[in-house]
Amino acid sequence: MTGSAIDPESLLAGLDPAQVEAVRITRGPLVIHAGAGSGKTRVVSHRAAYAVASGAVDPRRILVVTFTDRAAGEMVARLHALGLAGIAARTFHAAALAQLRHFWPQHHDGAPAPAVLDSKIPIIGRLARGLPGGYRFTTAKDLADEIEWAKSRRLRPASYAGEAGDRTPPIPVELFVRLWADYEREKDRAGRLDFDDMLTRTVDLLEADPEAAATVRARYAWFSVDEYQDTNPLQQRLLDLWLGDRDDLCVVGDEDQTIYTFAGATSAYLAGFTARFPGARSVTLDRNYRSSPQILALANRLLAAEGRSKRLVATRPAGPAPAIRRCADGDAELTLVVATLGGLIRAGTPPGEIAILVRLNAQVPPLEAALTKAGIPFRVRGGRFFERPEVREALRLLRRLPAGTRGNGVADAWEARLRTDLGFDPDGDAAGAEARERTAALVLLLEIARDLIASHHRGGQPAPGVDAAALLADFGRRAEAEAEGSADGVNLLTLHRAKGLEWEAVLLPELEEGTLPVRHAEGDDDALAEERRLLYVGLTRARRHLTLSWASRRAGPGGREVQRRPSRFLRALEGGAAAVARPEAGRPPGPGRLRASRVTVLPGAPVFAAPAARPTDESLAAELRAWRSARCRADGVPAYVIAPDTLLAALVEQRPASIAALRRVKGMGPARLDRHGDELLAILARH
Repeated sequence: MTGSAIDPESLLAGLDPAQVEAVRITRGPLVIHAGAGSGKTRVVSHRAAYAVASGAVDPRRILVVTFTDRAAGEMVARLHALGLAGIAARTFHAAALAQLRHFWPQHHDGAPAPAVLDSKIPIIGRLARGLPGGYRFTTAKDLADEIEWAKSRRLRPASYAGEAGDRTPPIPVELFVRLWADYEREKDRAGRLDFDDMLTRTVDLLEADPEAAATVRARYAWFSVDEYQDTNPLQQRLLDLWLGDRDDLCVVGDEDQTIYTFAGATSAYLAGFTARFPGARSVTLDRNYRSSPQILALANRLLAAEGRSKRLVATRPAGPAPAIRRCADGDAELTLVVATLGGLIRAGTPPGEIAILVRLNAQVPPLEAALTKAGIPFRVRGGRFFERPEVREALRLLRRLPAGTRGNGVADAWEARLRTDLGFDPDGDAAGAEARERTAALVLLLEIARDLIASHHRGGQPAPGVDAAALLADFGRRAEAEAEGSADGVNLLTLHRAKGLEWEAVLLPELEEGTLPVRHAEGDDDALAEERRLLYVGLTRARRHLTLSWASRRAGPGGREVQRRPSRFLRALEGGAAAVARPEAGRPPGPGRLRASRVTVLPGAPVFAAPAARPTDESLAAELRAWRSARCRADGVPAYVIAPDTLLAALVEQRPASIAALRRVKGMGPARLDRHGDELLAILARH
């Protein structure tokens, strides 16, 4: 294709002034600060097309670097639609591997480059099981992530201890260094490369072989790098080697969407681009083409609370105000989620255009169960809960429990095996993101088991009660429902996996301290900043509908009711949402019939104040007292034996809507639950 094959000016049609400015800059260093939903992919593709059409560059010498293979495929499709077939669009890793395979035979007696491991986990997992003491329970993924972080900084096992600074690995430094060295030896003996080696070996080769570096530079002369805020030091070094002493480099990114620092990414290269290239041009894309003005107002408030002056400018029509909703407990929040989804779907929003975004994978299964019960189709995007290794291992241990163990005994025996065989400690401070995910997953499995046992008991089933086989059958049904997720269903995924995606409606549940931000971020300014950016990514995925929620109480390990506090980040959104809603707690209404007391929030008003007392509070309290009096007369016991005043007050406040929720009310106890649970639920349902 020649530069005259297409009119370059035709490529500017439909672009806004900032986009036009960026597209017209075809030579020299350029940094594009592209806010969420600002059309950066369109700008990158049109800029490459404009450079070719205007004769600024030969299309065969262009390399567009993307963050994921999916993004590379989308870029190729867009360039093809613009009449540019054959332009290279690849990730750092894909481009590096192609170069490594090309040059490897020249340096290894004609032998081809080794195959690439699918994953580090099998080798590292085997080595981890040989660690001493409790360290053998360290998750292989946390160890693999630490190796990835170290390699992104070109560290080696021998240099890690001296050059990693104050970095704390998942296990003591000396053990980590030994394990890492053993991993490298096993990998080399197997004749394999890992994902990081694609970059490290290519960088080493281009640094050591000037002719190879010259060949690469002759092949590529014009570079465009997307998602530049997620570049790590190793990728930056590779980019520098590709570029040489030239400066035809455009980088595109948004430092407020840097969410992969745990893997070595840093926004420092984006922020410092003009310092490294003093003659660089800078363009800011701040017009948002995705979200309603109301959603953008919320996102802007979150940035402003951090002292940022950046603001996204709305271009779409006004939409409904986002809602921040306080729920009495986790069950009430699930009821809220189901009702919100039902209302959206009935109003015409396709299920596939709705997403529920969570911080941790362990938050997904309760949502799956609630959606399954309500008949709402869904699909889990990314790693499925029941495919996680610790979940599979936990179910294997459940199968091996002694025959005849039933009821609460089976849950207690299972928990004991999890502690002994998997190092499960629900109250411990796990080191590493994957270890925290693993603990949360095992806690959830035990909660599901204990809830099933309790419901079996309350349902009047005959002795001897639930055994391991019954639990396994229930987990099997859940796993099957998860695997059969509808491609057109509501999307369930983590905030990290939501990056680069968008939906008509987004729900962000469990926005609580300890979940977002996660507990380990407390006291760490950098970690808290990343947690805030995760929420920002979540907010800006929504086009028209946005619901945020949290619960005042939630079941903790062992079924204990735990008080929860709203996420500190919600304070930044005060006044930015039109309403605070609290589900009317009684027996859960069906989808779309959630009753809520809506309280208008004026600018500056706190979103955390409890809603005004509901008209039914006094009538509920009166009926509970009357019930207690009747039971006292019938049983011939004092009032405190039936239910102390503190318990009645808790029932009015929490309004549990199920046996599982009732069991978690402080002061209820198994004896009261057994004798009076059904009567209390019936009273609560009337209010």
